[in-house]
Amino acid sequence: MQKGLLIIFLLLHILLSKLHTQPVFEFRGVWVASVVNIDWPSAKSLTTQQQKDEFIKLLNMHQRNGMNTMIVQIRPAADALFSSPYEPWSEFLTGTQGLAPNPLYDPLEFMITETHRRGMEFHAWINPYRAVFSTQSSSVASTNITKTKPDWFVTYNHQKIFNPGLPEVRNYVTKIVEDIVARYNIDAIHMDDYFYPYPDKNNNEFNDKESFEMYGNGLKKEDWRRSNCDSIIKQLHNAIKSIKPYVKFGISPFGVWRNFSRDSLGSNTKAGISNYDDLYADILLWLKEGWIDYVTPQLYWERGHKLCDYDTLLNWWNKYTYNKHLYIGHGIYRAGTNAGWRNKNELPTQIKHLRQYSTTQGSIFFSSKSFENNPNGWNDSLKNNYYAYAAIPPPMPWIDSIMPIMPLVEKTTNNHFYVTIANNTNIKGFAVFSIDEQKEPYLENARIEKYIVLGDSNKIEPDKWFEQKRRIFVSSVSRGNNISEWVELK
Repeated sequence: MQKGLLIIFLLLHILLSKLHTQPVFEFRGVWVASVVNIDWPSAKSLTTQQQKDEFIKLLNMHQRNGMNTMIVQIRPAADALFSSPYEPWSEFLTGTQGLAPNPLYDPLEFMITETHRRGMEFHAWINPYRAVFSTQSSSVASTNITKTKPDWFVTYNHQKIFNPGLPEVRNYVTKIVEDIVARYNIDAIHMDDYFYPYPDKNNNEFNDKESFEMYGNGLKKEDWRRSNCDSIIKQLHNAIKSIKPYVKFGISPFGVWRNFSRDSLGSNTKAGISNYDDLYADILLWLKEGWIDYVTPQLYWERGHKLCDYDTLLNWWNKYTYNKHLYIGHGIYRAGTNAGWRNKNELPTQIKHLRQYSTTQGSIFFSSKSFENNPNGWNDSLKNNYYAYAAIPPPMPWIDSIMPIMPLVEKTTNNHFYVTIANNTNIKGFAVFSIDEQKEPYLENARIEKYIVLGDSNKIEPDKWFEQKRRIFVSSVSRGNNISEWVELK
């Protein structure tokens, strides 16, 4: 009974916090793509120190813009931007697949440490089935799995793709994820929209005939392919939770599940492809079964798009969250590409619209590089307006609904305060809240003035907020983003 009431309490607080123009709980993420050096590292020729400097610069930019989560692509193909016992170093890191950084370091360990140091979450983004990005130009090490297990792969559209229909392939991908979860202090495993490959321009068939004949079990081919994707998602969910139950599992699918013309549950869109029919990814099933913790549909279209309108899809996805988290994927990379994306109000309005839904908990932007030139002034819009105050990624009560212990506060003679914790197990930081003196001290009236990472300077100087006639409170924040009862500074 007590646990049930706490879950209701947390969900109510999340809902109430969304009534703000500055929510207390909101997911604010950025995709950092490593494939073909889209975002980081920006080139294959960077030295170890240049890689580190570039990532820190990238982090600092997003921290200034108000982000609280980095989604970094650490396995763009059957390779690794980390020290893997199973797969070679990525060519996008050193220029040659299998060649280690020199001087040697573990980029993933470094990125996690620097991200957490800034009070941000780190979601490890992997591509499950792409094995060779380009059969025409990719560097492929002799130890690459495509060389040692060639019968596991289908060559399609100048790429080598793991065959999702093979149980040994699903076991191999699961082994890779288990290793990452076990050895690294990540907050989530994240996968994007690449399951079965997108149809090529000539609409050639993905050649999995032999495996279908072996494992089809009387199913229609399209149903069998969907069952293969279902199987890997369930298998990965079970593996992640068996190792570290607090590690989240999220999927970022193509923005359209199915068109209404194909399914009465589908969206009122006219997309040329869909998750269900072309990529064989039944996202709604995964949400309904609880195999994933969050979904981030890639709604890269503008408002008013003739085939896939942003607002239509935003409304549709909010109907099918099955009580899991929904974060909207925004196509900031499209800035300036058409009339809609030349409109400086496009992205701000998208954010305002998603905040109207209690079932949407935030945003992820594709991709990091797009922010470097402050497109349409949107960096300024975020840091000065929409993300002007810090937000905590929303807690997931089905993973962790335990309220952490309250912080200890000591007042000094010069009206400064020091915040500590008696037991820092499962505590990652402290949130400093303020409310107008005329309002009740409820979360719906609060904003976060400062977030303190555990281990940083724990000094709080509230005079400037007192001068603004605001009351100041502090709470501890758990790894699961639950907050403790407040302690008022006075």
